[in-house]
Amino acid sequence: MKLIIAIIRPEKLEDVQAALSNEEVYLMTATDVRGCGRQRGYTEQYRGSEGFIRLLSKVKLEIAVNDEFVQPAIKAILGAAKSGKIGDGKIFVLPLEDAYRIRTGEEGAVAIGP
Repeated sequence: MKLIIAIIRPEKLEDVQAALSNEEVYLMTATDVRGCGRQRGYTEQYRGSEGFIRLLSKVKLEIAVNDEFVQPAIKAILGAAKSGKIGDGKIFVLPLEDAYRIRTGEEGAVAIGP
């Protein structure tokens, strides 16, 4: 089992969800987050004064998958989230030691499986 963490542009969320759904990956948690990478922010004008915005709005997806779904999920995210511009995001893949379904008490791969 793996935990996929993807940081993407907010406007790409629906495209990524649709691409993951096509790969039969349905379980995810999405969180609105703020951060910066190589962009390092941008300058914005507001009522005549200039301000520098250091942290940009992003969406963080946390997706627990069984091993056979790791590569299809990554390919789906890469395809749907890519705009070709700086700030498209990152994908991290971490080992997932265990998982439990609270309702039934199921454990391991069965708890996150289809």
